[in-house]
Amino acid sequence: MNLHKITQQFLNIFPGDFSGNPMQRQTPKVLFATTDLAGFQNPELIFFNEKLSEEIGLGKIENKEDLKFINAENIPENLKTYATAYAGHQFGNWAGQLGDGRAIFAGEIKNSNGKTTELQWKGAGATPYSRHADGRAVLRSSVREYLISEAIHHLGIPTTRALSLSLTGEKVVRDIMYDGNPAYEQGAVMMRTAESFLRFGHFELISAQNEIETLRKLADFAIEKYFPEIDVESPEKYWEFFQIISERTADLVVEWYRVGFVHGVMNTDNMSILGLTIDYGPFSFLDEYDLNFTPNTTDLPGRRYAFGNQAKIAQWNLWQLANALYPLIKDEKKLEKTLNGFNETFWKKHDEMMAEKFGLHEVLEGDDRFFTDAQKLLEDLKLDYTLFFNRLEKFDESSDLKELFKDVSYSVLGEEQYFVLEDFLRKYQNRLQKNTISRSESLELMSKTNPKFIPRNYILFECIEELKLGRKDLLHKILIALEKPYEEIYPEFSQKRPSKYDGQTGSSMLSCSS
Repeated sequence: MNLHKITQQFLNIFPGDFSGNPMQRQTPKVLFATTDLAGFQNPELIFFNEKLSEEIGLGKIENKEDLKFINAENIPENLKTYATAYAGHQFGNWAGQLGDGRAIFAGEIKNSNGKTTELQWKGAGATPYSRHADGRAVLRSSVREYLISEAIHHLGIPTTRALSLSLTGEKVVRDIMYDGNPAYEQGAVMMRTAESFLRFGHFELISAQNEIETLRKLADFAIEKYFPEIDVESPEKYWEFFQIISERTADLVVEWYRVGFVHGVMNTDNMSILGLTIDYGPFSFLDEYDLNFTPNTTDLPGRRYAFGNQAKIAQWNLWQLANALYPLIKDEKKLEKTLNGFNETFWKKHDEMMAEKFGLHEVLEGDDRFFTDAQKLLEDLKLDYTLFFNRLEKFDESSDLKELFKDVSYSVLGEEQYFVLEDFLRKYQNRLQKNTISRSESLELMSKTNPKFIPRNYILFECIEELKLGRKDLLHKILIALEKPYEEIYPEFSQKRPSKYDGQTGSSMLSCSS
């Protein structure tokens, strides 16, 4: 491995706490604190993403020192491990200082093309920002994050990625449902990567502390490093910075809607300035289509982060980022223009995405009504979101609807429901006739837009249960399937959630500790 190529630019630029004191505390006026890895006595590497490692310039595991680095046992002498400080709004309330409670940075590495990638462990020990927690991670949540982040990447959606996953040899206590029933679980540590892990919350923290020069330095750092389209000499650069973040955020949420992804905990500290999907906890893909669905038990009963609310919450979070950046921009009208334009931008992109899901070459007048009718059909008939569009690709005038759409609903479809479905499909056929592309081109568009494989929570649940028993067959299948999500490699994955998993803890609903 090219461990000697890891650099730590962040530590050299910004104010930090270099004491190495892991005591959980406030660290005002700094953006990071150095902290040591916990170190594990008997870690065991479960899997290593060699393709990703080569891509980012880190390379293969070649010796024991490389393995110790991946397993968070040891680091090169020239590196100081650290955790970053940020703030945020959690469930709509200002939470003050937060920070990397389970993440510890190694630094960043540059590949042969000059692209830099940040490296961090998750679950490698406590930091000053662990907030009375232990900084550890468990196998259950680590497997979920490893598989989902790689799945989201291969679905073509911006995301952090997973480099490795190891058992730590420790037992970690977790109360998975926050119901007073803690239990021991297998400890795990993963290494994850991103072009940058900078969040809305980093800017919120420094702005709230009125450290304006540090705020300016952080914005300049981000612009110069990650936003080459912005002229660093432009007097409008901070507004342009905010505009691009807003656009990328809209793009990201549209992509979530495309595949039916529900983040579950869209706090401002879980929002990336690069428009990446970040911090996988109580996430889920939709089974039955339900705008009111939240996979997060902590989000009940208000359902702030429900599937249908994600665009609204993204805009709300951008308002908080705008407030944080205001000391640099100092123009309320420009900020309001961008924020008020978010809805128009989002819905334009959303309708274009929905058109592609239906194989329509462009959005025409009246399509908004058609998309609303489709949404109502999906909800009223409790149709599986992914399977519905997969079946739609096989639909034509000669189709037997009862045969084609059997096992797609989470309720029993009677004659009345099939009549409603038939009526909608008639409208769909009429709309297809307005296409200026051929049916084969339409189907090609659908096949590129609608995934055949998504890592549903019940599949991940089964995988984790097998791993606890030392079995990896299902894990290997998932790893193969997620690399080609627009192909049906394993037909057994193309089924709706089995009824035995309805209400199953760790499958249908999860907590923030997940």
